[in-house]
Parts: sequence; C-alpha cells; structure tokens
Amino acid sequence: MTTKLSVGGLFAGIGGIELGFKKAGFDISWANEVDKNASITYRINHKHKLFEKDLRELQTKEVEKVDIITGGFPCQAFSVAGNRKGFEDKRGNVFFEILRFLDDIKPKVIFLENVKNLKNHDHGKTFEVISDELTNRGYHIKYKVLNSAEYANVPQNRERIYIIGFKDKKIYEKFDFPKPKKLTKTIKDLIDNTADEKFYYNKSKYYEKLKNEMINKDTIYQWRRVYVRENKSKLCPTLTANMGTGGHNVPLIIDSKDIRKLTPRECARFQGYDDNFILSEQLANSALYKQIGNSVTVPVIQAIAKQIKKAFDV
Repeated sequence: MTTKLSVGGLFAGIGGIELGFKKAGFDISWANEVDKNASITYRINHKHKLFEKDLRELQTKEVEKVDIITGGFPCQAFSVAGNRKGFEDKRGNVFFEILRFLDDIKPKVIFLENVKNLKNHDHGKTFEVISDELTNRGYHIKYKVLNSAEYANVPQNRERIYIIGFKDKKIYEKFDFPKPKKLTKTIKDLIDNTADEKFYYNKSKYYEKLKNEMINKDTIYQWRRVYVRENKSKLCPTLTANMGTGGHNVPLIIDSKDIRKLTPRECARFQGYDDNFILSEQLANSALYKQIGNSVTVPVIQAIAKQIKKAFDV
C-alpha cells in the first residue's frame, strides 16, 4: 500500500475536482483560482491553501511539490457553445501555463478535464498539440469521454473528456477508467417540492407560453431565449455557466406548486454535491449558477481518482 498521494489543483473553481480526489483518499495540498466569487465558495468548503490569482502570475516556487496536478482548464475556447478559437483564444493558451507547472514540479500524474469537443476541435489539431506536449514531458496518456448520467448515478447529461497522464509506464498500464454505473436516481430525487417565490415564473411575460408547453412533471425543460425545449431523456440537460442569467439555457421544472427554475442547491445536487456543501448566502444566485455550471460532477471525479489510487496501490 502506498502513502497518500498529494494533489495540487489548477483552475479549481469551487473545488469539485479537489473534493472528488479527497473523497477517494488523496491529500489536497493547494489549489489556484482567479475568480473572486468562486474563491469565496472554495474557502468556505476547503481548508487547504488557495492561491487566489491569475495562473500566469502564480510562481511554481510558491506552491508545494505534489504527486498529482489537476486542472479543469477553461473550456470556453474549445466548447461547441463557445467561439471555438482554441489556441488562438487567450483563454485556450492557459494550457501552456499548466506545462510550466509540469516542467518545474514534475508530478507523477497529470489529470485534465475539458469539454467533449476538445478531442475534435480544429480537426483534432488542438488535441494533438495537448497530447504531444504531455508526451514530450514523459507522460503516458489515456483519455476518455464520460457522461455523468452513465458514470456517477447522477441524472445529468454531461459529457466531458478526461485526460490522465502517468510518468511511470507500469502505473499507466495498470490504470483503467471506471466502469459505467447504473442510474437509479431520478430528477424527482434531486428537486424540492417547492422553492422560494423568486424562482417561480408566474410573473414572467413568458408564463402563458411556458404553461402551454410544459406539461411533463418528470423532466426538466430549458428556456432557450425564445422557445422551450423538453428533455425527453428525463435527464437534466448539461448545466452551463450562463444558466443563471435569465435568458439562455435556464433549467425549468414543474414542482408541486408551479413552474420555476432549478435553485442553485438543486443544480449543485445535479453535479453530485452533497447538501452539506455550503453555497454562500453572501453571493448572488447568478454567481452560484455560474460556479456550479463551470464545475464538475464530483462522483465522476471520485470514480476516476479511485482508479488512479488503485493503479498505484496494486
């Protein structure tokens, strides 16, 4: 049995990746996040050191050496929903900041998470650059697209690519991604019967339109600026960072009272966060929606982290 492996988190957000690794038995040493609101949520829920600054300004000598570096690096540059500029986009270039940490810290493992579209972006050239840069640094790479609904017993349709690199080829060969998990939880298991009045749409100018089109209590609808979309799969659609802005991708349900949007707490549940994860009351709901939409599905991370641990322990 190995000693506990230490983890350092880049692009930490509210700490979903760190939480997943912690639940799998790893020690979290430090994390980095630039967003001030996400940092508020992070500090309330995690005790380890958080460097709140732009990654470009964080020096590798400031952080402790760790066995694993993780990063759910910004996906806007690669997302189907984004502008798809990739490495031309300033946000896409932060990948090269990750390489700086790999060069100086030389962790045993690199764990990256991004949108599914990363693999095919720019006809595969973007992924090729990422893969080559990691391989050139001695990492043996495995990657896979996992859907939260299939690997976390969480009824959210959320496909993300996970890229794991190992310095040690023997450990790389022992690592396998987790097997699918039977989905037993339903949307109704994660939503409350009623919510605060501010979440309801009965005073909205779109209320009559919504009332005419929303008839199924067993699923989640999305308000897409000008029309309503029913998710016939009876899964929560992919939660997004802009779902709290009111105009796009707002997840709507019919509860025992009326038509309303999901609350931040309900959205957190669809990302696999326990109710003991604190959502700060000092933050606006729009900030909480953004944080949760930008986060990861914690049980998926935990399942992968367990497989990493197993590869080291065997």
